[in-house]
Amino acid sequence: MNYILFDGPFRDRFLPLTYTRPVAELRIGILTIKEKWEKHLGSTCTVLTEDYLEEKFPMVEMEQNIFIDASVLPTESLAEEISFLSENELLVHKDEVLAFYAGMDQEQVDFSKYEAKEYSGDLIQISNLKDLFLFNDKALRADYDLLTKDKVSAELSNTNQVLGAENIFIEDGATVEFAMLNATTGPIYIAKNSLIMEGSMIRGPFAIHEKAVVKMGAKIYGATTVGPNCTVGGEIKNVIFIANSNKGHDGYLGDSVVGAWCNLGANTNGSNLKNTFSNVHVWDFETERFEDTGSLKFGAVLGDYTKTAINTSLNTGTITGVCCHVFGADFPDKFLPSFSWGTPKEVYALEKAKEAAKKIQEFKKETFSELDAHIFEILFELRT
Repeated sequence: MNYILFDGPFRDRFLPLTYTRPVAELRIGILTIKEKWEKHLGSTCTVLTEDYLEEKFPMVEMEQNIFIDASVLPTESLAEEISFLSENELLVHKDEVLAFYAGMDQEQVDFSKYEAKEYSGDLIQISNLKDLFLFNDKALRADYDLLTKDKVSAELSNTNQVLGAENIFIEDGATVEFAMLNATTGPIYIAKNSLIMEGSMIRGPFAIHEKAVVKMGAKIYGATTVGPNCTVGGEIKNVIFIANSNKGHDGYLGDSVVGAWCNLGANTNGSNLKNTFSNVHVWDFETERFEDTGSLKFGAVLGDYTKTAINTSLNTGTITGVCCHVFGADFPDKFLPSFSWGTPKEVYALEKAKEAAKKIQEFKKETFSELDAHIFEILFELRT
């Protein structure tokens, strides 16, 4: 069977992160949503996404296909029920379509002609930006169990101070010395070729990916995910770093999501709680206005390639688009559209933005491709 993860009805609620990736490529817990489904199904998955992203994230269609809403996180029972779907069958939960069968020759899918099967098991479906860090704790624990099942951890150096050693899994090739690790509050996953420097204090649940670094003296609370090739330091709580981003210096960040290729300048601080202890309002890309999140805590969501200057103070509920430069003597605006240069009114020139993106990828030993440049051009047109 061929499996395809489609963006679904909540795609725009995950902007700015889904400007540059399908919903399936969002990271929550240790893995991306696509990686979770591939492990649960034992099969490679492709994605159905926006037209301008299709070349970078191509869909593979075969004679027999099952389409799965990418906003749904897999469980063993859900993956099993989906794998049993056959022609003219779909799986629903409270009238929401979770997955459906479609043949290659079906030009249109008419759900009224399908047999609906009700899924009654546990379900986590993310529907907005807040859900990414709200459910990160639960997703971290589930991914930890999935990744470590029937595996034996490498030995942790005795220079470290450890609580809950049975809940710590470290891959061969990781380096951890003179750190304090507390896994009684949640599991800790340390991937190969990662580095946790001396004096770091980490409480689970926590995960660090390959080629990622925790700098000396960092204070990290769960539930935090440090994606591949990221560098983090300072004080962090309940943050997802998707990939290839830096918060390498002092400063606090909590209840936030940092996209790819971002860089937070020294002593960048983010507020995640209003002084009035009232609900946080954040920019909604669908309604194009600030909306009540229904939550007291919401830090920042930074689109890919966003950078902050030293001593930047991010207000509660700050949202930036793709490739924003955040600086200035005062608090920056709580919403900065893509390619903002300091303020929403000042626009970062496209060619300069592409050149800077190329340099930051080179710094991480990656390549800014022609596809990446094309996506920049599309997003720049959307911004203007």
